Amino acid sequence: MSPIRTQWTRLIRFVAAETSQVHIGQPVDPTLDVGLAAWNKQVIRAHEILGSALDPGAQLTNTVLTVRELLSPLSREEVKTVRCLGLNYTDHAAEAKMARPPVPILFYKPLASIIGPNAPIFIPRVAQPVEDHLPDYEVELTIVIGKAAKNVSEADALDYVLGYTGANDVSFRKHQMTTSQWSFSKSFDNTTPLGPCIVSNNAIPDPQVIPLTCNLNGKILQNGNTRDQIFNVRKTVAFLSQATTLEPGSVILTGTPAGVGYVRKPPVVLRKGDVVHAWLGHGIGTLVNPAVEEGVTRAKL
Repeated sequence: MSPIRTQWTRLIRFVAAETSQVHIGQPVDPTLDVGLAAWNKQVIRAHEILGSALDPGAQLTNTVLTVRELLSPLSREEVKTVRCLGLNYTDHAAEAKMARPPVPILFYKPLASIIGPNAPIFIPRVAQPVEDHLPDYEVELTIVIGKAAKNVSEADALDYVLGYTGANDVSFRKHQMTTSQWSFSKSFDNTTPLGPCIVSNNAIPDPQVIPLTCNLNGKILQNGNTRDQIFNVRKTVAFLSQATTLEPGSVILTGTPAGVGYVRKPPVVLRKGDVVHAWLGHGIGTLVNPAVEEGVTRAKL
């Protein structure tokens, strides 16, 4: 099996100023952190891509469009499933005082949880007051599957990867710790930022060298690297494909490094008015998302 080849290196999805329609494209500036630029209202221009994000044959054109609104790189309709790994960094398992898992810990998120860059992270009433329910941030490398994968070997696993993006696996710890099943506590509507772009697997031949940080209100609280994953990308894809087809458009959140809020003393929680920057290197860039609390009209002091 040969790796997926795309004409594009970095793919974004956006509403264009010229057309008021949704397009996909490649940023004209190859060094631009599109997520940070969108948050700062900088001008972003992109070469239009004709086709779909999941079509390796999509054509990169010379047509340049201006980004009016940056969206998640995959629409909810394009995403097939959202699989997530828990406790996949040695340092995070240690800070949570939980045993290193012998096999990947898997949970799922519904599509309704997915949001894009700049969109608000929604903290519902059922997760308030935040001091008790502990809304938490988790920066994560995310795999985008590009062709159907079933029973693949670790040696061939990267051949099924279209590319990589970022995510913030926002978690509500009180709900999480009351049950052995984590999906409910990590699945509330409009709580999981995804993006800001997909970087082609051709541009990231080794996904185990990617730095990632999480910055809350200007303070870096997570600072890790994917080399510290317990189950690397190859192992993750191979394991999850056992007797199960990973369809094109499936995304896999691969866990978070140390520094999460609920283990800190005192705990750090997300609340209305907070702004989270989840950054990943190698061209993926920054997901910037403010937090809002349902029914709360002003930030708590």
